[in-house]
Amino acid sequence: MKSPRFDYEAPETVEAALALLAGHGDRARVLAGGQSLLPSLHYRLAAPGLLVDLGRIAALASGAPRARADGAFIFGAMTPHATFEESEPVRERLPLLHHAVRYIAHPQIRNRGTVGGSACHADPAAEWPALCLACDARLIAARPGGRRAIPAAAFFLGPFTTALAPGELLVEVEFPAWPPGRRWGFRELARRRGDFAIAGAACTLDLDDAGRCRAGRVAVFGAGEGTGLVPAALEPLLAEVPDARRVREAARAARASVPAHSDQHASAGFRSELVETLVSRALAAAAGLPERALDD
Repeated sequence: MKSPRFDYEAPETVEAALALLAGHGDRARVLAGGQSLLPSLHYRLAAPGLLVDLGRIAALASGAPRARADGAFIFGAMTPHATFEESEPVRERLPLLHHAVRYIAHPQIRNRGTVGGSACHADPAAEWPALCLACDARLIAARPGGRRAIPAAAFFLGPFTTALAPGELLVEVEFPAWPPGRRWGFRELARRRGDFAIAGAACTLDLDDAGRCRAGRVAVFGAGEGTGLVPAALEPLLAEVPDARRVREAARAARASVPAHSDQHASAGFRSELVETLVSRALAAAAGLPERALDD
């Protein structure tokens, strides 16, 4: 099918983009990498009166992450997925992101799709919302007259729904510096490599010098109607040295906490089993446990 007719603007500054959004209200849609919006246009699931293309705004692009004095990494919202895959600083300082982005679709998509576009689309089966939650990211939104920082836990409100207000524009994503002792794990299952996940889990564990878990974050995606943190999965691990028994207990708690859904790809029951399996494997990886230990 062909897209419906629309007007097109390609501003060169954030301020010009905000002015266009303010002037056209609900008629305007933002084009980032276009990997979700363009198919929606072609299938006429979206019919904006104005398309605001962000591709010419240099301030939103990141050829490399920008490091802040406190160690945080800042990425422009138009940073392609491939940057996280190819960046040596990301590999060294944010290894969960470096590893997980390789599961996003295929190289052509990773070269065009953007972190900001994926975050704002908030697809429940996409990796970026879960990664932002697991890494305690902050998403920076610009609006006429200023900016505001939104914690990832408050940004993702539900399937395809975020906390961005009308007229706001996501401009940056901030990932705080990892503390010493942070470990990570990531697992997902898709029908084919590059497909959206049927279910997935991303986690971080902060271990002290004795190997006890001081803090952590477990995010589950693809299994339910949205992506979210699962605090119950941490309760068996806090102040303890994560072992196979505690990891299994944490995974069962995650399964009980995530209301799985059925669709043409998998039943709710299968997804519930996947949540338990994938969370246990992600946590085992973070704890340095071999997966075979989970079967003992």
